[in-house]
Amino acid sequence: MSGSGSLGRAVSGTIGKLVPQRHSLLDDAQAIVTGTLFVALGLLLFKQAGLMTGGIVGLAFLTHYATGWTFGAVFFALNLPFYILAWQRMGARFTLKTMAAVTLLSVGSQGLPQVLTLQSVNPVFAAIAGGLLVGAGFVVLFRHKASLGGLNVLVMWLQERFGWSAGKLQMGIDAVILLASWPLMDAQRLALSILAAAAMNFALAVNHKPGRYVAF
Repeated sequence: MSGSGSLGRAVSGTIGKLVPQRHSLLDDAQAIVTGTLFVALGLLLFKQAGLMTGGIVGLAFLTHYATGWTFGAVFFALNLPFYILAWQRMGARFTLKTMAAVTLLSVGSQGLPQVLTLQSVNPVFAAIAGGLLVGAGFVVLFRHKASLGGLNVLVMWLQERFGWSAGKLQMGIDAVILLASWPLMDAQRLALSILAAAAMNFALAVNHKPGRYVAF
């Protein structure tokens, strides 16, 4: 028992002495591509099943379903005002990486169906798998000090400033957006959209906690 305790203290001491390492440009570039690809795949599953999600992506989906406007263009436009907050609160580096991620997702969401066609998908699978993919994509972007703009900027800043859980904050915001989509969806799709949001925020809450990741 004493040996186990000594080993635990040694490991804790080693971890405590870890020095945060700065991400290289290549690190950030692959993270932006990987993170946005995960999100784009998740959104493709949502769209195939006619589901909603939360955040600025959800607002873009809501506008797309209500008006028929292209999702990518709406998503890009909705993010423009939030770049000011990002620049003031999170700095130029974060803002530029976020702009790159938003632009890539806007273009990728339109181009992905050209290379990947889904004939059919089980709605429950789409909700769970799509939610986990989107959540994982957010984690990758957050850990490289980037986001998909919009409400993610506010959530990121609140976690950095006050240590509040990004996952719990995002879940509350998502609940409001999903309720706003009620007139456009039947009860089954709304229930599955709530399941998708829960899966997404579960992945975010478990894998992105303050102090867990030391690189910057």
